[in-house]
Amino acid sequence: MDKESFPRWAWLLAGLVAAAMVSQVINLAALRPLGLPEAFEVVTTITLMSPVLIYVGLWYDDHRQEYWDHSRARIVGDVLFVLAGALLGSATVLAMIVDTGWSRLILDVLAMFAGFVAGWALFWWRNTELYGGESETR
Repeated sequence: MDKESFPRWAWLLAGLVAAAMVSQVINLAALRPLGLPEAFEVVTTITLMSPVLIYVGLWYDDHRQEYWDHSRARIVGDVLFVLAGALLGSATVLAMIVDTGWSRLILDVLAMFAGFVAGWALFWWRNTELYGGESETR
């Protein structure tokens, strides 16, 4: 895939749409039949979108290409950390606020924020060298 064939936002949009579609298939085929409450279906979407947000940026930014020199096992571990962080962050926040009576949109946005921040924080924790000198160069 040539990253220059489309702008960054197009790759990000395509990845997020694909993640949303896969999450809906997982929700409909596996989680809903198991009895997952409908309010928690957003957790699957958040979990699958988190790596897209991180890895499209890594793939597209020329100054972060050294990340891809890591071993495949390290990269898979990072993806699993991002998935686990997003899952735990969004599910925890949603579990705490689901019975507040707030609108579904507010619940989803708060869960998204918590999931994305938790996933990115775990990625950053494992890859601090990618972001260490950024403030000095900008």
